[in-house]
Amino acid sequence: MPEAPVAAPTRLTLPIEGMTCASCAGRVERALHGVPGVTEAQVNLAAEQVRVTGTAPPEALAAAIQAAGYAVPQTRREIGVEGMTCASCAGRVERALRAVPGVAEASVNLASERVSLRLLLPVEDAVLAAALSRAGYRLAALEDAPEAAEDAAAAKLRREKRDLLVAGLLAAPFLVGMLGMPLGQDWMPNGWLQLALALPVQFWFGARFYRAAWGALRAGTGNMDLLVAIGTTSAFLLSFFLLLQHGGGHAHALYFEAAVVVILFVMLGKHLEARARRGTGAALRALLDLRPRTARLLADDGSEREVPAASVMPGDLVVLRPGERVPVDGLVEQGEAGLDESALTGESRPVEKTPGSKLATGTVVLDGRLVLRTTAVGAETTLARVAALVSAAQASRAPVQKLVDRISAIFVPVVIVIALATLGFWLLAGAGFEVALLNAVAVLVIACPCALGLATPAAIMAGTGAAARAGILVRDAEAIERGQRITLVAFDKTGTLSEGRPRLAALHPAPGMTAEAALAFAAALQSGSEHPLARAVLEAGTDKVAAAESFRALPGRGVEGVVQGRRLALGSPRLLVESGAEPGELAARAATEAASGRSLAWLLDTEARDVLALLAFEDALKPGAAGAVAALGGMGLQVALLSGDNQPAAEAAARAVGITRVAAEVLPQDKLEHIQAWQREGLRIAMVGDGVNDAPALAAADLGIAMGTGTDVAMAAAGITLMRGDPALVPAALDITRRTYRKLKENLAWAFAYNLIGIPLAAFGLLSPALAGAAMALSSVSVLANALLLARWRGPATPEPAA
Repeated sequence: MPEAPVAAPTRLTLPIEGMTCASCAGRVERALHGVPGVTEAQVNLAAEQVRVTGTAPPEALAAAIQAAGYAVPQTRREIGVEGMTCASCAGRVERALRAVPGVAEASVNLASERVSLRLLLPVEDAVLAAALSRAGYRLAALEDAPEAAEDAAAAKLRREKRDLLVAGLLAAPFLVGMLGMPLGQDWMPNGWLQLALALPVQFWFGARFYRAAWGALRAGTGNMDLLVAIGTTSAFLLSFFLLLQHGGGHAHALYFEAAVVVILFVMLGKHLEARARRGTGAALRALLDLRPRTARLLADDGSEREVPAASVMPGDLVVLRPGERVPVDGLVEQGEAGLDESALTGESRPVEKTPGSKLATGTVVLDGRLVLRTTAVGAETTLARVAALVSAAQASRAPVQKLVDRISAIFVPVVIVIALATLGFWLLAGAGFEVALLNAVAVLVIACPCALGLATPAAIMAGTGAAARAGILVRDAEAIERGQRITLVAFDKTGTLSEGRPRLAALHPAPGMTAEAALAFAAALQSGSEHPLARAVLEAGTDKVAAAESFRALPGRGVEGVVQGRRLALGSPRLLVESGAEPGELAARAATEAASGRSLAWLLDTEARDVLALLAFEDALKPGAAGAVAALGGMGLQVALLSGDNQPAAEAAARAVGITRVAAEVLPQDKLEHIQAWQREGLRIAMVGDGVNDAPALAAADLGIAMGTGTDVAMAAAGITLMRGDPALVPAALDITRRTYRKLKENLAWAFAYNLIGIPLAAFGLLSPALAGAAMALSSVSVLANALLLARWRGPATPEPAA
């Protein structure tokens, strides 16, 4: 018996993150030498790389490196694939690409005909193309410019429409003859004319089914094209045999119409499907279309010149006139104007911009002339990051898709077995070969894995696109599945329900301390801080102050530092208790301020354990906060408030918006513990926040919802990001996740029911091949049309009740 071939040794170079010294290099080398198939591993510490020789796959090498405590940086890439027609194709493409060395993950989006790859190593297009070719598919180029991609897609649709019209003209005589059958009229053309009409439809327009079927057979699997090719060829060959046997005068006894009309209906279904696919991706194309092609640079001498937007660099000055779109992200240097940010954030009202304000690519200047200093261009702009997030969400796979994948892997073989069983059953029943074959053909034709493959990606693409238009960015399909199960929504207060721009409402100095001195001390402690309360203190001060020395933040409590030789602290009532200082006569003032709903901060001398002053802050609630809480209640959801504020302030804010469940004076880790406690009670939690201190809670919640006005850390930990700080977007976000998931389930139910009902009807002779072909085409189109109903969703005006 011959020995199995041994894989040839290869040499790979992997980048590594986290190595800091020679002992790290040794640890990595030892870990790699423990991987079966590795003959040599050499670390280059300066380049942060390791060169490995052997037969071990890159995935095993990366796993060993990660187990040793280091990381292999991974990149993501998207490719286009031509020739996919059903869920079986999607699974085969994924398996083919995962087998390529360096590809850690491959996820197909059948609706967009794209594959998202996670790569451990750079992989050349030729390698990917070869792997796809062996599986029976083709690598398609993705156009960098949205205009070019749009033109290519439109040209493909025009070609398909032309082919469909010609095929329709050739099939018209058969359709007329089929209409005459129920009336007892023989309107079918002569047999030889039928052959002349059927030949180009079967072998010219149907050639794509043969090509795709051959690719599937070469890969040892099956797909929808194989079913159509077998079914229509069987009907064609049977008719051709009968034509030779009986001549052209027996037109009614031929079955060319079964083959021709099936191919016509499948072509029609694919054309409508392609048009609907473009509809599901319309939101992403609309985002990309917001990018202007040119920008007007301001030179040092004051002159202006128009240049391609892609050539603008950070730091460049760009001039904007009324009616123009912003070509890059930047800060306003000169001028004032109102901007229309609706396309990016969903906010319909103009937003006033003054020097220092941020501008985002794609927004429109309504009035006034602005000069901005560029801070981000190309892929680093807010618009590009939003588009990337929407694209990633649309390419993601819902967990329920795993069931579809398992079914699609065996779908085609099972259908072929059922068709053969149908043929055998009717032959044994004495129905004759023609009847038996036609019923078997109907089984092959009506079985449609396309609807199964399109059910989830079509709903996800349409739902995330509709959400993006309203200023809601959904990270992935899992966020949709989690969102529809939420039972309790927990809000942070500052910056989420409130404006996040507190003002210093009152300052009460302790005996022996003046208000001016206390404010100066507080401003010194807060100098350079970006915390909302720090800005309120600094805005209240009139003179510039020197920053505190030995400054350090006290998480969830406040700050401390040395000012004029004194160790001072400014922080929450919790900090006061921990310091051991007595508030004295300021205690009554504190109670009064807290009862009015104001947030308190104490200025302390920590070494002397003295209270120097009491500061009280006001933070107005956002106009839409009460309405958002009411909308969530109308959806059957519980609402809670988690706040670091004192109990009276938190309760006052909760009463104002209609929240009854309140947890006040909570540290970041306390928020996490509250969420975990609610989860132990069986509740599914959505946490809404905007700050760094909210990040742990956002990550621990079943669904994190971050305000886009907040920090990058908060947005990175969230499954959903709201592009503007409007609380009304929270019920809107949960509403669109419910609607999207409902469409996803409806699509899957329709796809499964269609096959479960249609295949038995065809097997028992209750459907002709032509009707089966029409029904198969209808199934895919109906799934896409159902998903496209989500495009009509416009926001939180009418949230759906709980299911």
